[in-house]
Amino acid sequence: MAPPPGPLTVPQLETWLWAAACAIRGATDAPKYKDFILPLVFFKRLDDVYHDELRQKADEFGGAELAREVVQADHAAALKEGRPPIVRFVVPETYGWHAVRNFTPDTEQEGHRTLGEFLTTCLREVSRLNPDLHGVLDVKDFAETQAGQRTLDDERLATLVEVISRHRLGLQDTAPDVLGQAYEYLLRKFAEGQGQSAGEFYTPAEVGLLLAELLEVPARATVYDPTCGSGGLLIKARLSFERRNAARRAEGPQLFGQELNPVTYAIARMNMLLHDFTGARIVTGDTMRRPGFGAAGAGLMQFDRVVANPMWNQKNFPDSLFETDSWGRFPHGAPPSASADWAWVQHIVASLKPGGRAAVVLDTGAVSRGSGSGGSSRERDVRKALVDEDLVEAVVLLPENLFYNTTAPGIVLLLRKDKPQERREQVLLLNASQHFVKRKPKNELTLDGRQALAAALTAYEDVPKLARRLTLAEVQAADYNLSPSQFVETGDRATHRSLVLIRQELQAAADAREAADARLQELLAGLNLEGGETV
Repeated sequence: MAPPPGPLTVPQLETWLWAAACAIRGATDAPKYKDFILPLVFFKRLDDVYHDELRQKADEFGGAELAREVVQADHAAALKEGRPPIVRFVVPETYGWHAVRNFTPDTEQEGHRTLGEFLTTCLREVSRLNPDLHGVLDVKDFAETQAGQRTLDDERLATLVEVISRHRLGLQDTAPDVLGQAYEYLLRKFAEGQGQSAGEFYTPAEVGLLLAELLEVPARATVYDPTCGSGGLLIKARLSFERRNAARRAEGPQLFGQELNPVTYAIARMNMLLHDFTGARIVTGDTMRRPGFGAAGAGLMQFDRVVANPMWNQKNFPDSLFETDSWGRFPHGAPPSASADWAWVQHIVASLKPGGRAAVVLDTGAVSRGSGSGGSSRERDVRKALVDEDLVEAVVLLPENLFYNTTAPGIVLLLRKDKPQERREQVLLLNASQHFVKRKPKNELTLDGRQALAAALTAYEDVPKLARRLTLAEVQAADYNLSPSQFVETGDRATHRSLVLIRQELQAAADAREAADARLQELLAGLNLEGGETV
């Protein structure tokens, strides 16, 4: 079937990309193969854009072959001279998408016996020629085996390549924001199917948008995520700015992120490039042990905004890590071995510029553990120190069952250096626990809820059933328990429910009633036959 004319829309892209993911073994198993699928989509975009740019240069230089020679020579020279090339990425024909699509075992291209081997070589060669793609395209082995069997055999790999080949992803075929939105959709679909492990790379889009809206990222700001996963929170911060400042997109924030998992790091880099956020700086490594921005002894690089959803309740960091830290990050001491939540918060505080603001997603218990116990508590002590230093601006309680790796609600801790005078020695607690709509498999934070939270934070006043402003004395009286549910009563449960689910339940009720009526008629008929009496 011929592809539709004109640029691809978001729904078309989403349908096509999910079809590609399901082409391997169906929707149930698709998430298992995300590390094969995502690089292929990125490679297809890279190859199509390169050929579009070559066509543009052919018009400029008077011929396709001359344009190719000039582009490739310029690319090599630019790498040596440390300047931008006239075409950002080059994809040689021998290692391009067309070569992959036309591979057959009979030809044994470049001495490769399988499509998986050849594809792996293609991606590694493209990465070698384009240093910006190191650690992005050259991570996955498409010929890998488990227990002596190919994880993805050539037949299914060829099927995947063919489905991805149905559409072009060139400059005129899809805009970066449209393709980026579809790529995020694919990440969400994978997260839905991966359960516990999904939290390592994906935060629900609505939560990411909430963080961005609460922080109000200004023009030319720097935004940092120390545990960036697939880059979603950073991307939402940039997109939120662009939506508020459509005429000033060139002044959008610069993005910085660090990710521990090399495969997830590669996904984050691809995500940035597909959104055309080419200035984003994403690095790989262990943020807690080896921060990627700054210099040991000199301190961390600092940012205007920080967004983060670190792994909740990380365990078993040794006290020595915090006691001997050469970055000056932990002035209030080590967290308990059972949870590093407040170590992440201290790292984030150290990463903020004067006047900087942060939004951190944490386990709900992070803002209450240790309060009222009468005993010593490392978490309470760190919490107390940050409140007493007037760094805590607000705490938001989220609805339950939003996140793919837990049903727990979570909270958003809002930090601010140099609060405005009118907000000093106060903390705003917001209870958004009822602002959700039921979906499958997870609930979804509503747009109305996000807007209400942003408005309440701006007003910084009490709002019935939503917000309560506490003085420092009130926080101290509560022994630094910052749980919004303790201070903000939401009253009746006002749950928004999906119309689809409501229709399904009504239909089920109608079917049950019809079945009951039929059974009743059978019973009545039986009584009449046996007794001949009128009932």
